[in-house]
Amino acid sequence: MSAPAISVVNAKAAYDARWKRIMDCVALRQPDRMPVTLFGTFWLAKYAGISHRRLMYDLDGAAAVAERAVLDLDPDTVSPLVLQTAMGPTLEALDYKQVQWPGHGVGDNQPYQYLDREYMPPEEYDDFLFDPTGYYLRVYLPRIMGAFEGFSEFPSIAGGFYFRLFGNVRGFASPALQDAWARVQQAAKVSQQLADANTRFIARMADLGYPMGNIATTGAPFDVLGDYFRGARGILTDMRRRGDKLLEACDKMRVLLVRQVVPAARASGNPIVFIPLHWAPDAFMSEQQFRTFWWPSFRQLMLDLIAEDLIPMPMWESDCTKRLEIIKDIPAGKAIYWFERADIVKAREVLGDVVALRGNVSPSILTTGAPEDVDAAVKFIVDNVHDKGGRIILDAAFGLPDETPVENVRAMFRAARKYSG
Repeated sequence: MSAPAISVVNAKAAYDARWKRIMDCVALRQPDRMPVTLFGTFWLAKYAGISHRRLMYDLDGAAAVAERAVLDLDPDTVSPLVLQTAMGPTLEALDYKQVQWPGHGVGDNQPYQYLDREYMPPEEYDDFLFDPTGYYLRVYLPRIMGAFEGFSEFPSIAGGFYFRLFGNVRGFASPALQDAWARVQQAAKVSQQLADANTRFIARMADLGYPMGNIATTGAPFDVLGDYFRGARGILTDMRRRGDKLLEACDKMRVLLVRQVVPAARASGNPIVFIPLHWAPDAFMSEQQFRTFWWPSFRQLMLDLIAEDLIPMPMWESDCTKRLEIIKDIPAGKAIYWFERADIVKAREVLGDVVALRGNVSPSILTTGAPEDVDAAVKFIVDNVHDKGGRIILDAAFGLPDETPVENVRAMFRAARKYSG
């Protein structure tokens, strides 16, 4: 079912029509049909019949596989598939320590394995809050990336003045810092190659008539601190032992995240900001803890993005059905809420006049069902969400599971057009 070759004019018209479907959903207008998007990582390896590791280490090969899948499935939007898959050389050059990846800590055909550890002990909250940049350079980066280990000797510049700065400058002569700087420079070149390949892929998709579903990405303040600084045990303990400090850090992290993602989103030309969420599900904390520690900083982050004419797209992992009444408290027609396992019909009932929805074809149906089961799952979403006035962008629960049979994916895309066209 490959898409036919089209002219530049037709590609532009197809691009505009696809993008309009997404923007109609965001603005709570009914689109001409339910849009369907392609988001995946190692499913592309299954599609191409290659190993996860090969996909990760071959920039041009990953782009070719991704293009073939796009033309086969003909989605309304595409995720930055090259950036999401071909990170192997960059991770290796940085000696990145927070994940294991195919062929590096896990088997060649296994997915990423996040390493939940305490990367910032609680006594360092004050150092982070006082001087985030200095903390990142001298403490945090050397802990999570081997290439930065010598940055522990990065000189302290703040507080220097006039001739006193001459003394500060001597610190840059540290052999360990110079060695680290050489490794970081090399890693930066490898990272730039990935960025350039991603840019070429995005441009190629546009030439073929396919917009990106998002380009820029950020996180929730609580999640960033919990996942990448304090670790699960640390962040759960902090809610009880140092709640005020945690709230202060969440607010600081919110500011840092916004300052990173706003210029990135503007430079990309795509207003949708993808925000994968990890600590919001019903089972992770009580409603009172959610209202106190998680929701305020994240809600403000979304408001900050909306104020910059950006469109936050949080991906609510696991089941967040009990959170729906709380998370509806944002301006209407300004965001996309992507749900993994939450009751999508209930989400339409509670949030249908506030946000566009995204999701959520069951991973179990996709991976273990037959094409007709997938067809029925999509029809259920069309009948109970799209046809009931819910503006929904069809997707799998969290993109395509790696193990999904190719025919099941094709069935999902066919059904989206068949039942909502």
